[in-house]
Amino acid sequence: MGLCITLYGESVLRKKGAPVEKFDKELRKFAADMVESMHEGDGVGLAAQQVGRALQLFVIDLTGYDKDGKIAYELDGRTPPFDVLMPMVFINAKITPLKGDRVTADEGCLSFPDIRGDVTRPDRIRCEFRDIDGAAHVLEADGWLSRVIQHEFDHTLGVLFIDRMDEPVRKSIDSRVKRLRKNTRSAAVR
Repeated sequence: MGLCITLYGESVLRKKGAPVEKFDKELRKFAADMVESMHEGDGVGLAAQQVGRALQLFVIDLTGYDKDGKIAYELDGRTPPFDVLMPMVFINAKITPLKGDRVTADEGCLSFPDIRGDVTRPDRIRCEFRDIDGAAHVLEADGWLSRVIQHEFDHTLGVLFIDRMDEPVRKSIDSRVKRLRKNTRSAAVR
């Protein structure tokens, strides 16, 4: 069963996630429920904060998005078939931007329904993380894969994509963001 997606205005979205210490059956179930919720919401990534838990855990699934083979990545020094990797669970991740360009692209977020805007991020990253079994991995990625990982990683720090927007972009969506926050708070009071 899918989990309820938290919306902008709920305080958990601003909380830095606690490190995951137990890699057990309960964690595996939680991650599977997160993947299901992400799919139900037609998303490509989801962080624990977005389902009400402040943990250093996020999931992504870009299955079918590398049809042209343009997403560059290397997992633990190898390049396994992209669709075999997906969905992926990232636990206790650390990200290091790699040398290269910063790229501006349109982003959205399941916690901000129907709100989108340009965000500038490093194009290439190195991500050290643990998988659902606690095994350590290193993923180097660029392009959209890098962007989705950075977006979800930010959630684990309590940082939202609107925080990364340039001022003119943020101002262009500000009224919709304020309306969402007001509606979220009103719903919480009921």
